[in-house]
Amino acid sequence: MKATEAKLLEILRNVSQFIIPIYQRTYSWTEKECQQLWADLLRTGSTDAIGVHFIGSVVHIDEGLGNLAVQAPKLVIDGQQRLTTITLLLTALAEVLEALPEDQQEPIEGFAPAMIREYYLINRLQKGDKRFKLLLSDADRVTLMALVDPTAAAPPPEPSIRIQANHQFFLEQLRLPSTDLAMLCRGISKLLVVDVALARDQDNPQLIFESMNSTGRELSQADLIRNFVLMGQPPDLQEQLYTLHWRPMELLFGQEAYSGNEFSAFMRDFLTLQTGEVPLLNQVYDTFKAYARRPEIEQAGTESLLKDVHAVAKRYCRVVLGKEPDPDRHQAFFNLRELKVSVVNPLLLELYADHEASLLSHGEFLEALQLLESYVFRRAVCAIPSNSQQKTFATFSRSLRKENGHYLPSFKAHLLSLPSYRRFPSDAEFRREIQERNLYKFNKSCSYWLRRLENHQRKEPIAVANYTIEHILPQNPELSVPWRQALGENWKALQEEWLHRLGNLTLTGYNAELSDRPFLEKRNHEGGFAGSPLKLNQGLGQLESWGVEEIQARGAHLAERALAVWAAPELSEAQLAEYQTARTASPVSYSLADYPHLANPQVRALFNALDLGIRALDPNIYQEVLKYYIAYKCETNVVDIIPQAKQLKLVLNMPFAELDDPMNVALDVANIGTWGNGDVQIIVASHAEVPYAIGLIRQSLERQLDDATGSP
Repeated sequence: MKATEAKLLEILRNVSQFIIPIYQRTYSWTEKECQQLWADLLRTGSTDAIGVHFIGSVVHIDEGLGNLAVQAPKLVIDGQQRLTTITLLLTALAEVLEALPEDQQEPIEGFAPAMIREYYLINRLQKGDKRFKLLLSDADRVTLMALVDPTAAAPPPEPSIRIQANHQFFLEQLRLPSTDLAMLCRGISKLLVVDVALARDQDNPQLIFESMNSTGRELSQADLIRNFVLMGQPPDLQEQLYTLHWRPMELLFGQEAYSGNEFSAFMRDFLTLQTGEVPLLNQVYDTFKAYARRPEIEQAGTESLLKDVHAVAKRYCRVVLGKEPDPDRHQAFFNLRELKVSVVNPLLLELYADHEASLLSHGEFLEALQLLESYVFRRAVCAIPSNSQQKTFATFSRSLRKENGHYLPSFKAHLLSLPSYRRFPSDAEFRREIQERNLYKFNKSCSYWLRRLENHQRKEPIAVANYTIEHILPQNPELSVPWRQALGENWKALQEEWLHRLGNLTLTGYNAELSDRPFLEKRNHEGGFAGSPLKLNQGLGQLESWGVEEIQARGAHLAERALAVWAAPELSEAQLAEYQTARTASPVSYSLADYPHLANPQVRALFNALDLGIRALDPNIYQEVLKYYIAYKCETNVVDIIPQAKQLKLVLNMPFAELDDPMNVALDVANIGTWGNGDVQIIVASHAEVPYAIGLIRQSLERQLDDATGSP
């Protein structure tokens, strides 16, 4: 490795060509970075007190150790964002100067348009790709070439968005009457970089690439993965892998999605699908490296790995980016996306792969998607914490039997077997909650659930986007006299209680016209309820009044429809018994009578007080009596109780270091043999100690519920 300081313009003049390798990311600087560069250039050019402006490094590979003074193409490892942006600025500058009168075309010496082009942008005597000083990777290459030299390249059908936008930004700034072109040129002439030349046979470009702290735009996790996969390959294999797999993925995602976080999100879902573990978004690259270095993956080779990534990417774009061609599947994926629960994506990708492999028929696949939609929406309506869903979906397929005829029944059985906070809400729970829930604040646009209620079993769906939400009983806190009379003396409290419930919400295309009118006027007005074509408004035209009883009745009616829209899995008792995974339990049944110390009245009273306090923490906590301890579980064990002669020993299922114990009553038993699950032990010997113990147990419960990757 050899590093030297150099003026950027001298480098551009002396180098025949910079080549951005195919494994590098696409150009990604936004207007924000261009604005900062523009301001820095004007500041630097405005005074002689600033001799240079450092903008980072240019790291490149040489076959032999050399520097940028050598007349040979340079393979850029780092610095392409700065090189590309300066090239765009110089291109725009040459264009603007050419439009000025001839005597104004050289603001300072050396910055005439012809000089800018010949010194810094093109190799005048060369043709084809060799004509250009900077050669970008496929996604951006032709767009930049067409801007630098329109006579040598035509704009592509789908130009690079960022290349075009930033070139236009510089044109607009340069054309402003207030822009001092001489000042700008002086600023450009002072740009300084560190030239870092790597020898391919001596330096490891990948390690250097990972460790560089560049002044440019931070690399995404997907950028790092692409470089990791392609950088170390021989040039011919690089080109093959990029052409067959990586470039098609870039095109599948599109410029905006690929350049943003979408591709990184996809890689996280790919890794979740392959490993069953959910990496953090900022750790996707490290997780991918560990996965790629597994013996079985390394043995299969890089091409096999990229082929797998490419196959999953195709499904991802269909599931997540709305590119599914089949109309039924497209609608099912859209319904799930509306719920904004991206943690389900790895499971959807696996189901799709199994559908393509004919393990699930078209109808079975659609039914599985509908059940997942029901599961997510019912849980949201029932206000069940969603933090366990990530692990639920990541490990879901482990419980499936994928052989012929068993896939969908085992899928349904697993949904029905999920316990506690992972549960599939029952019809009774969902029916009650959807009527009582504040559905307006639950989803202010109401576009999803009102659309699904309205279009259920419609062969010609209504475009709900053409309608707005309507409160039949108006939202106006100062209700008109007719509405107050309809509700009675307690009208204000009743309005607050029933306003946003299911029974009072509907759709209309005449929201402004109906406004706060009395019910009969809303019913009979042109476009009112009596003549509405919407299913949601059926029956309203026959009513003579609107109050609490009517809201309740309509809510109950719509709740029954909701049970059909978001249906629960249906299995016979025999099927459920065949597939359902029972909770782990001892083969021998035990009861509290098997604990002799509980026969002591004082110990039993203490146990009863603890039992009452623990169950009060959460309605999903249940008791399981085992041979050596009495377990209290939610997702898994929260606390285990071991009755002793005069006291109760409690073991909390959490690390000792995470416990907040201001009274210092807990003992760290991580390295001490004891019954129960966890590292925290406390002793409760009196009723006065029960409230404090309940507070410590609460921490174990909250940790469990807050752990998105808790035990399945």
